[in-house]
Amino acid sequence: MVNVVDPTAGAIASPYYQPAGQRFDGEAAQTVAVAGGYETGFDRDGYEVVLAPKPTPTPTPVAETPATGTATKKAVSGSGVAPVAAAPDPGSAKAIARDMLAARGMGDDQYSCLVSLWNKESGWRVNANNGSSGAYGIPQALPGSKMATAGADWQTNPATQITWGLGYITGRYGSPCGAWAHSQAMNWY
Repeated sequence: MVNVVDPTAGAIASPYYQPAGQRFDGEAAQTVAVAGGYETGFDRDGYEVVLAPKPTPTPTPVAETPATGTATKKAVSGSGVAPVAAAPDPGSAKAIARDMLAARGMGDDQYSCLVSLWNKESGWRVNANNGSSGAYGIPQALPGSKMATAGADWQTNPATQITWGLGYITGRYGSPCGAWAHSQAMNWY
């Protein structure tokens, strides 16, 4: 034999289920009548749309080129102009590069040129690989194995790649701004 019980059919001990007639001795529940007219309204402050004036563009300095047509290290080394780079995140490859530049006596102008150069070359990716040329790493060394002169971990360590890249840049172009100027003119460095 099976008993089936409806769980809602049992007695409920709750004042909310008590019939209204028993609550007030058979009298109707109390009512309240409110007389009066009410209106809901709101006011909004006035406003006016004012367009910001268009700023006047500042002219971008143009890098000077030597009059002879042949660039020397000295002429190219300081002629690069790059946008000012933001402060790097601590511990990032950019922070490592900024510290290495400061140790070499180079300022934020050279850091900005280096950021622009390596943003263009590799996006600061330690494993950036150019499939067509074989260039590798943050500085896009060609071939990448050249960076082994700076350390055996050249394939994975940004500090090793940056050390090699700064040595290459200062040896060939004099400074990061020199390399940036060459890259802007020739589309390679």
